[in-house]
Amino acid sequence: MKVYKYGANVDTDVIIPARHLNDPSPAALASHCMEDLDPNFASTVEAGDIIVAGPNFGCGSSREHAPLAIQSCGVRCVIAPSFARIFYRNAINIGLPIVECAEAAAEINAGDEVAVDFASGTITDQTTGKTYHAAPFPEFIEGIIQSGGLLQSLKARGVAK
Repeated sequence: MKVYKYGANVDTDVIIPARHLNDPSPAALASHCMEDLDPNFASTVEAGDIIVAGPNFGCGSSREHAPLAIQSCGVRCVIAPSFARIFYRNAINIGLPIVECAEAAAEINAGDEVAVDFASGTITDQTTGKTYHAAPFPEFIEGIIQSGGLLQSLKARGVAK
């Protein structure tokens, strides 16, 4: 659960550049995730790693491919002081946990090992030993994330086929 750290206003075109949207498969999106900001990201990120960023993460277009690209890389969650609202909703819709915590976003460094307990909202920087507290997800959002996204959640409840 290694941290990749980025600054403020990381927009959806940086997360997944528009020139790569011709093949919207998760594998193709993952292979180009963050390449304009961090050319080595897609080749070095591992399942369970975490992105920590500055405020307004996911701003820009309403491109639902952005959280999908991040999730397809194996990123466990994104921590930032704030998220663009449409990115926030798109992330929850696909089951990608995003956590708002300004203090953690400011103090956690690239390369740190971090654990997140979504049920309690506890973020632990295992490198420094410091603990941060974010608001835990409301029960209905936690259910969506645990189900793997909104559609899967609705299917599990018998609301969708």
